[in-house]
Amino acid sequence: MAGAGGAELESARVTRLLRNDIMLGRRAPGSRLIERDIAAELNVSRLPVREAIRALVGEGIVVARPRSWAVVREFSERDIQDFAEVREALETLIFEFAAARHDESGIARMRAALEQERAAVAEGDVLAARAAAGEFHETATTMADNDMLRELVAVFTTRLRWLFGQYENLAEMLADHEALFAAIEARDVPLVRDVLPRHLARGRDAAERRLREPSRSPD
Repeated sequence: MAGAGGAELESARVTRLLRNDIMLGRRAPGSRLIERDIAAELNVSRLPVREAIRALVGEGIVVARPRSWAVVREFSERDIQDFAEVREALETLIFEFAAARHDESGIARMRAALEQERAAVAEGDVLAARAAAGEFHETATTMADNDMLRELVAVFTTRLRWLFGQYENLAEMLADHEALFAAIEARDVPLVRDVLPRHLARGRDAAERRLREPSRSPD
């Protein structure tokens, strides 16, 4: 029984590592996920790798190909459009509620995420900046204090982090987050409504630009 529990924990760890690699751009769209290679890289057996790949297929960021390797999903323009529409509706509610309902602990967590992002941008650490940006948005979801929204957002959190993995103008993203933080801290819902659409549009544009870039060779 203990072995089974250990296998579950190992599978969760491998899933998290692979998910982060994909979200932060370390594993490019179209690249193959070869069980034996990943198992050797992470010093695990192939079973937790197989379970992790299956979980990421369920999250919509990996595609299983019959009688072939699973690959990191290559998103289409329609995928980005569909995601952007849903994201705009949900995140508008999230940030408006965060501005209206936040407490001091929520503001402290959001400020910490913003400081991490600011430091990463100053150091030119792209991966850390993208990770901190994801934390900023996830903190807003907690601050919104709505269980139904949290459940809905859980469905697309992975794809939201993927979107940040496409964002290359880190200074612009940071500036947007600073403006959003100021509006939320001031409980200024109208200002949130003014700032957020531009921020979401920039994320969508970044993903579309990356999609139009020449294809990179898969691993």
